[in-house]
Amino acid sequence: MAGVTAVLSLATAAAWFGIGSIGPIGPVIGPRSQDRAAAVPAVVRTGAGPPSATVADAAQDNAPAGRETDRIPGLGPATLAAIPAASHQVLLASGRAKDSSDSTVTLWTRAADGRWRAGAVWPAHNALRGWTGTHHEGDLHSPVGIFTLSDAGGFKPDPGSRLPYHRSQGFTAGGTGFRGEALGGSFDYVIAIDYNRVPGASPLDSRQPLGKGRGGGIWIHVDHGGPTHGCVSLSAAHMVDLLRALDPRSHPVIAMGDGAALAR
Repeated sequence: MAGVTAVLSLATAAAWFGIGSIGPIGPVIGPRSQDRAAAVPAVVRTGAGPPSATVADAAQDNAPAGRETDRIPGLGPATLAAIPAASHQVLLASGRAKDSSDSTVTLWTRAADGRWRAGAVWPAHNALRGWTGTHHEGDLHSPVGIFTLSDAGGFKPDPGSRLPYHRSQGFTAGGTGFRGEALGGSFDYVIAIDYNRVPGASPLDSRQPLGKGRGGGIWIHVDHGGPTHGCVSLSAAHMVDLLRALDPRSHPVIAMGDGAALAR
């Protein structure tokens, strides 16, 4: 974390995540547990492959907004098989390369006939050191896998989120990022990625079912103009669009990783 100062208003929050968050990925495959007291996030380990800008770029080049297709481009058999049958929204966060902090995000929606429709392609950031299939606290990588999206929140008022929204001053952040950029406002809007957390709780809830060593606090949050610690970040306007689009009745998930890993 050299060169980064993250100041969070909650001391407990500061102890378990930073801007962009920190977190690992485990080899757990399957839908989210309904027992929230012992819930382990739904995740599939898709593995790590060599850096591949070609695969990631191709996934996005083939996904213009409004396009319909039988399968989401860029996702391989293992990744596709791990998407729950009940999920009709998949947020694809495709990294430019295994060691890159640049990525693109597209919301895919499945229609009644089973075909997928692409939303707009949004630029995004991920962790400073790229992606990993074995994420641990402080490794400055984003976890690869498929995770449910169940809770949101932020410093600003609810902009119309369909997910449960927790507004709190605890989402205050300050300091500077890896490129010297200001971090203020990064948590104006957040969506918790259900990696090593208890679904159904506030994103500020610090419980980590897989243990602290596996990291936690992996969010989608407002982009601050540089790499994160482990999260995916979008512009504030795109965060508002996403909050309004994600529908818990569609059981949304995020498929996140570098292109080579997602293509497995």
